[in-house]
Amino acid sequence: MTHRAGRIALLGPAALAGGLALALSVHRPGLAGQAGAGIWFAAALVWLAATLAARDLAALTPRSLTGRRAVGLAVPLLFGFLVLVLWETVVVGAGVPAVLMPPPSAVAARFAAAGPVLASDFVQTCLKAALPGYAIGCLSGLAVAILADRVPGLGRGLLPVADVASALPIVGIAPIMVMWFGFDWPSKAAVVAVMTFFPMLVQAGAGMAATGRIERDLMRTYAAGYGRTLLALRLPTALPFIFTALKVNATLALIGAIVAEFFGTPIVGMGFRISIEAARLSLDMVWAEIALAALAGSAFYGLVALIERATTSWHPAMRGR
Repeated sequence: MTHRAGRIALLGPAALAGGLALALSVHRPGLAGQAGAGIWFAAALVWLAATLAARDLAALTPRSLTGRRAVGLAVPLLFGFLVLVLWETVVVGAGVPAVLMPPPSAVAARFAAAGPVLASDFVQTCLKAALPGYAIGCLSGLAVAILADRVPGLGRGLLPVADVASALPIVGIAPIMVMWFGFDWPSKAAVVAVMTFFPMLVQAGAGMAATGRIERDLMRTYAAGYGRTLLALRLPTALPFIFTALKVNATLALIGAIVAEFFGTPIVGMGFRISIEAARLSLDMVWAEIALAALAGSAFYGLVALIERATTSWHPAMRGR
């Protein structure tokens, strides 16, 4: 452990400082677009140092929960920093045209300059389309799963249909929803609802079916009706399955809303902006929208994960996390 910690203390700062210096050096007039073997050798050394540091970090097993969480956060942060540094170095050092791949610095500058546009796109796509569709799809999927659990014949007939329907391509659903609900956000929310309905239905159904026979017999000995059994036994048992669907749907909702905007939307929204700016070869704005979508999706997923940790701390999968 001591040797590993020493390597981390040496290689981690060296990789961070070397990567930052490398990304800044390629912007010098004599190196931009004309990087030589020395730059690529330095990039390889930075990659090696960061890889070794990340490997040793991942192998650490701190005793405290705070330490384990810090290690779990440090590894992806180090790897993400390395990816951005090498992206900047390769694109700027090799002189890759911005219409093919803009450097992260250009994307960050555009992200900062286009704040009002990005904010309006976020409201249109995330708050008006993705969130309502997510809520409708998840709640309706859970309700139908409960109904299918209450009526076994319905469940046996419905779940195979749900498995087939969940494979429907979004590019086939989106134009139909636009024709039904118009070009504004309701059609995008409808696409999201369809995409999130079936994962919730399948996962919630599997969760409620996971209750053991002994537990069900015990509830019957207490003369508990279906409603009491549902609230006291079946739904708590299904919570890990339900949160799995909620986390999967957290990313599906944003993807569905963005893709649906490609098929008709007002002049606002992430999908609209990506398609328009790509046609104009403004790739820095396209990547700024992608970065915004990634941040929004990660934040939403993280929020659901925090709620899961708070409500299912009794589950074995949550212990020690």
